[in-house]
Amino acid sequence: MAGRPVLHYFNGRGKMESIRWLLTVAGVEFDEVFLTTRDQYLKLLSDGDLMFQQVPLVEIDGMKLIQTKAILNYIAEKYNLHGKNEKDRVMINMYAEGLQDLMEMIMMLPFIKDPKAKLEEIESKAKARYLPVFEKVFGETIYLVGGKLSMADVLLMECTLMLEEKFVGILKDFGNVKAFQGRMTEVPAIKSFLGPGSKRKQQPDDKYIQTVMEVFDMKKMPFL
Repeated sequence: MAGRPVLHYFNGRGKMESIRWLLTVAGVEFDEVFLTTRDQYLKLLSDGDLMFQQVPLVEIDGMKLIQTKAILNYIAEKYNLHGKNEKDRVMINMYAEGLQDLMEMIMMLPFIKDPKAKLEEIESKAKARYLPVFEKVFGETIYLVGGKLSMADVLLMECTLMLEEKFVGILKDFGNVKAFQGRMTEVPAIKSFLGPGSKRKQQPDDKYIQTVMEVFDMKKMPFL
């Protein structure tokens, strides 16, 4: 179908997964082109499609967009998931960037030789720095900003699921966050995305890690 966004990335989560989440909640169908060889990446470079030589790359509305935050902000703005005014938007962006900081720590785990210490750091930071912020907010409202669903809520949903995959029971002391998660699972688009056959990706496996390393021709992975 012409006009659908096209997502260029690996067949795995990484930084593209938040974009998949946001498009899904916005009700936007999209196509995917999976990077499986270094030649594909080199062609994107030679064609001038990767401004800073990085993916994700999203083709949308006649543009070729890179940089995850810029892509997310564009989608949120286009589909009314970015608040009603400048004050809403800056709050949404603050929550979103904090959540991305936490999720990126989790994303890097497969590329760390001994992740045990990093896992302990992530769990500690999640409990002490991040989750208390959202627990407090949800003591007063059901959405993070402006009384309506926004990009920040979508990213928080993604993040809580990622945390629970790594740390079973991590939300037991954060009842408001857990209740939020329960509400979000009832959103039809999210319920479908969490079900079988959706475009949601599984946790990274050895094949995903090997593909990323080969495409970038790197022994150590500096970015995703």
